[in-house]
Amino acid sequence: MRTYIVGGAVRDALLGLPVNDRDWVVVGATPHEMIAAGYLPVGKDFPVFLHPQTREEYALARTERKTARGYHGFVFHAEPDVTLEQDLARRDLTINAMAQDEHGLVIDPYGGRADLQARVLRHVTDAFREDPVRILRVTRFAARFTRFSLAPETLALMREMVDAGEVDALVPERVWQELARGLMEERPSRMFQVLRECGALERLLPEVERLWGVPQRPEYHPEIDAGLHLMMVLDMSARLAAPLPVRFACLTHDLGKGTTPADVLPRHIGHEERSARLLRDVCERLRVPVECRELADVVAREHGNIHRSGDFAAAAVVRLLERCDAFRKPQRFDAVLLACECDARGRLGCEETPYPQRQRLRRALAAAQAVDARAIAASAQQQGIAGPRIGELIHQARVEAVAQATA
Repeated sequence: MRTYIVGGAVRDALLGLPVNDRDWVVVGATPHEMIAAGYLPVGKDFPVFLHPQTREEYALARTERKTARGYHGFVFHAEPDVTLEQDLARRDLTINAMAQDEHGLVIDPYGGRADLQARVLRHVTDAFREDPVRILRVTRFAARFTRFSLAPETLALMREMVDAGEVDALVPERVWQELARGLMEERPSRMFQVLRECGALERLLPEVERLWGVPQRPEYHPEIDAGLHLMMVLDMSARLAAPLPVRFACLTHDLGKGTTPADVLPRHIGHEERSARLLRDVCERLRVPVECRELADVVAREHGNIHRSGDFAAAAVVRLLERCDAFRKPQRFDAVLLACECDARGRLGCEETPYPQRQRLRRALAAAQAVDARAIAASAQQQGIAGPRIGELIHQARVEAVAQATA
């Protein structure tokens, strides 16, 4: 029995990057031998074990055979006769198909080290076509390794897989998992650019695909194209180190512009509500987590008003805070403001432009929160005032507080 570090840990070490997690492959062992040595079995589809001390994952070397469409259509073979080279052959990219033995020697049967030096993302073998998740993984690596190019033969293979309908068989949970990870990479726009190039974006997120070629008013959007604007917003969200819910909100904030009638372009009147409706469809289809969908809904509906809020009187500002549920969820509202800043600065020539709306609305919310609603209600009740009139008094007090804070 021999063990090897494999995959990302080897790749990142060769790139001089931090290695946070290590995966291991075991050659020449059976499940019984692993359990006897104290390893804990955890794999559902194939033999994976946790090391008794380090708790790192050790998987038996395996091969796989395609039996049906989609991600789960495989039969695995994990026996002592499976070699390390056979195991590495089933991996997605050459840069992920390297191993390292106990002496530090790198085993590289498929040219991964050369592709690292050339900065190329290249599939290992034609077996790549058997797993559609690999399409998403490649696009995610394109977003992470921003200076790497995609090998033409790999892009061609990805297009063939899309044309064959493999992407249509992906389960929603896995699509969301990979999209979420791609959104959190250094340059998320590259993920969606590669998805477009291979034709997968139209299958997975047609609402996003439709944005390319849609014009916007140049006085507000010097980049003009709605798809290009979206890519700039996503990259701004990465630049500002936004969390996943904010990045997802950035991805979906303008979906309605893809359905604007041609006779009113380049204006997009009412696109916010259309965006919110399309967002609901996307979230249902991909089973997006509640935190992400709720934040994205507020951003889709209100980003235009937040951009214009610098011209709002105090009463309009309070109504905006109420619609955003800012009094109950101030932290979420702060995330909404961050998404709106990404939107405002994700425009050609506006990357360094300040976004004063964010600080102004923060001050407004803090002032409104400082109003003692309980004291106002108690005083009103002593005066015989009840019902909706108490709410009106609280609202008016908040308006006065906001007026002072934003003067």
